[in-house]
Amino acid sequence: MATTYSISDLAREFDLTPRAMRFYEDMGLLQPERSGPGGRQRVYSARDRTRLKLTLRAKRLGLSLHEAKSLIDMYDSPRDTGPQLRKFLQVLEGHRAQLEAQQAELQATLQEIGEHEKEARALLARIERPAKAGAKTSAKAARD
Repeated sequence: MATTYSISDLAREFDLTPRAMRFYEDMGLLQPERSGPGGRQRVYSARDRTRLKLTLRAKRLGLSLHEAKSLIDMYDSPRDTGPQLRKFLQVLEGHRAQLEAQQAELQATLQEIGEHEKEARALLARIERPAKAGAKTSAKAARD
């Protein structure tokens, strides 16, 4: 007999809410069988578990759910894996370029913040120097 899972089984295993699982089902990523009165109970197959695992991996890579579905659906087809791998590489290259651009923006922003911090410290030092010098002069005058 094939291994099956309930919505709570998979939600617990992958640290998801049942609502997230239903959302993935609505997106067409999961296709559980229905059982029980009125077909209200979802029964997930090993295939659904694998698709969920791949979906979550795709999300960690920064892919949208539509991109994840497109890639995962390709593996369900009996076609040659060459086109599937080329598409996967194309998507990964696009996301790499996007992340590298974001990284460059962050580096530029951090550099700018560093420059502003340096300027603010220099200004603060100039402001505090005369105040300290004035306090020393007042203390010396009080002793004399």
